[in-house]
Amino acid sequence: MQTRAKRQESRDESSASESVAQPRSRACDDHDDDDDDDDDDEDEANATNEDCLEDEGDEAESSSDSNASEDSSDGGTEENETKIWPERSAKVMRKHVSMFDDFHAFLLFQLHEGPMDFRAFWKSAWNEEYIRGVQAKMMLKYMDRSVDPCVDFYQYACGNWEKYNPIPEDKAGFDTFETLRESLDLVLKQLLEEPEADNNDAALLTSAVTKAKYFYRSCMNYEVLERRMERPLLLLLDELGGWPMLRPEWEPDKFDWLLLVARLRLYNNDVLISEWIGPDIKNSDQYVIQLDQTSLGLPSKDYYLQPSNARYLQAYKTYLLTVVTLLGASPRTAANHAEELVQFEIQLANITISPDERRNISDLYRRMRLDELRRTVPEIDWRRYLSIVLGRPVGDSEPVVVFATNYLKDLVKLLSRTRSRVVANYLFWRFVRHRVNNLDDRFLEAKQTFYYTLFGREKSPPRWKNCVGQVNSNMGSALGSLFVRKYFDEMSKNDTLSMTHEIQRSFRELLRRSSWLDDATRRDALDKLQAMQLRIGYPDFILEPEELDRRYRDVLIEPDKYFENTLNVLRHLTRIEQDKLGAPVNKSVWNAAPAIVNAYYSRNKNQIMFPAGILQPPFYHRYFPRSLNYGGIGVVIGHEITHGFDDKGRLFDKDGNLLRWWSESSVTEFDRRAYCLVDQYSKYIVEEVDMALDGVNTQGENIADNGGIKQAFKAYDKWLTENQGQSSRERLPGLEWLTGRQLFFLNFAQVWCGTIRPEAMRNKLKTAVHAPGRYRVIGTLSNSREFAQVYSCKSGMPMNPVDKCLVW
Repeated sequence: MQTRAKRQESRDESSASESVAQPRSRACDDHDDDDDDDDDDEDEANATNEDCLEDEGDEAESSSDSNASEDSSDGGTEENETKIWPERSAKVMRKHVSMFDDFHAFLLFQLHEGPMDFRAFWKSAWNEEYIRGVQAKMMLKYMDRSVDPCVDFYQYACGNWEKYNPIPEDKAGFDTFETLRESLDLVLKQLLEEPEADNNDAALLTSAVTKAKYFYRSCMNYEVLERRMERPLLLLLDELGGWPMLRPEWEPDKFDWLLLVARLRLYNNDVLISEWIGPDIKNSDQYVIQLDQTSLGLPSKDYYLQPSNARYLQAYKTYLLTVVTLLGASPRTAANHAEELVQFEIQLANITISPDERRNISDLYRRMRLDELRRTVPEIDWRRYLSIVLGRPVGDSEPVVVFATNYLKDLVKLLSRTRSRVVANYLFWRFVRHRVNNLDDRFLEAKQTFYYTLFGREKSPPRWKNCVGQVNSNMGSALGSLFVRKYFDEMSKNDTLSMTHEIQRSFRELLRRSSWLDDATRRDALDKLQAMQLRIGYPDFILEPEELDRRYRDVLIEPDKYFENTLNVLRHLTRIEQDKLGAPVNKSVWNAAPAIVNAYYSRNKNQIMFPAGILQPPFYHRYFPRSLNYGGIGVVIGHEITHGFDDKGRLFDKDGNLLRWWSESSVTEFDRRAYCLVDQYSKYIVEEVDMALDGVNTQGENIADNGGIKQAFKAYDKWLTENQGQSSRERLPGLEWLTGRQLFFLNFAQVWCGTIRPEAMRNKLKTAVHAPGRYRVIGTLSNSREFAQVYSCKSGMPMNPVDKCLVW
């Protein structure tokens, strides 16, 4: 599923995954989640993308995909809030929490009273009937019962969502995922601000935890940031050779673009060349150097090349001019340089390949020795570049996997006809943009102005939110250790594990009954399902103080040096990644941050991951009826399992290797079925912005959504049949007119309730791999015979069309 996170601490967990959210752009990205978070900061996002290093991510995407951008995960800065909750009247507080559902509004209110209420919630210490009553009230409140569920089930389930959940000014969109993140972030804020003296548990006072708290404290200390202003950044720029836009005396003859690209890579910045160390997708037991095309400063190449996007490009240029002027450049000089810089990036965008053209990873993959790469692209001194990045010599026999050979050839041609000053200005701009979050409010206001145009976000988030996000993105294991020890309900781990096994059994039966698969392909598919690894809650090492401390042993964190702390963390994450070359791949390792609201499938590991942060209402609660748990976290489980068999996941075998193991006849039938979904979703028009969904770009997520709900419902229906004596407990007070089976589909739909600003919606439709929430509900349920039967929808009604699409 998604998180903002898409935020994981190590690339080994995110590059190869898919989640309920947005995957990275790298070809290797195999981690699927369910959240398209367009606000992720590029360097931090990559730092947490360890699997694209193995694979990409599939998260459970949120409608606020655009709540971030290439430079947001680096930590925030807007408003200096040091109190856990400012003093305010009860009236004001009620207004503040009105944006959250009843569970999370209650939690936010209780935080004002004290931490034990959070602990009671997470540890399931509240009364069972109270929990059920609150959930029923929330579900009923969001429903629009005037709508026929067989005509528009999303409107029926979510018609009143926006009435109770207006989009906060500091977000581009707001949905169920964001409500959970808001409440979880408050819990994390409390943990980070809790004085060490309040802890009697020595395990909570490890060196790693102390560093995480210092990191947060340095981010929150705005007085120091304001006093230091831009000086730390200017010193760093001078150390890197100087930014020509700030130094008229800059000497182009001394500029070495490859050296600068390599040095920026040490801070986890991939500019011009995307490099990482990750398992070879054709041999997932071996780490290998991998190279791909660059990312861009705007969400996609279309933002540079289509005339209709001219205002976004102008806003981007204005942002650049504002930042460089704040750093001391003369406005006239800056304007001239900015125009050249943007024109260079337009040309750079033109030589990159769009996601639609990169869907066939087999066509992109090319493994070679380093000496062959040197012959293929001789203009780049690859041994020198890699030796700097890796921190050791690299020989000609070293294997390298390249996903963008033509791009690299075109890049050197572009560089050969571009003046050194322009290239240097561009490289420094892409680096400086990431550092904006480490500076004072003048720079953040410039960023906010840009975000308003790009995503429609009306104001910057309060400082504490960005600071919590920074710590969780970069020191997620340390912060996760605090969270798990104090708040995680271990029963949720056991329940989720049990549900996962039941849903896997459902998919196993589905595979056995898929007559369109030939026997050999079906046998291999069953083997892959059987081999799929489960990771639920958190990795064990975070509860081992010595091992946790070892992970952060080399990171220097000081309470009053936020800028330097961020750089130290980035260098640390980069070094950890680069040092994997030559080491064995341990597929049992799980480095994803536990305190995030998302879920993932890793193609390179054939592994599904459900972090502790997602195991909360409406996805799961131990006191919920099974109908809600199966319709919530159960569907997420099914979604992630199905990613192993979607248009990309099916290309990988049970060991996580890219391998052709499907017969020609099975591939042909799979493609026919998948195209049905592509055609179905491409016909959906988002009227607010008059744009159609991209059925090709979203097909993997749509396959997972459709397969996931089918598996989860079959598992729930089987449980209900075997436990008929408990059927009365499957209803909710105030919703007695809905059966357990109907509640299953209602909870599934309400997980996707949300609203999004027009600019963010446009961005999502252009770039995201997940359909908007409305169409995830309508598209999935209109293909479900079980839904039509449960809600008595006649054939031919909008939610029960005669022709349905079905891959699994």
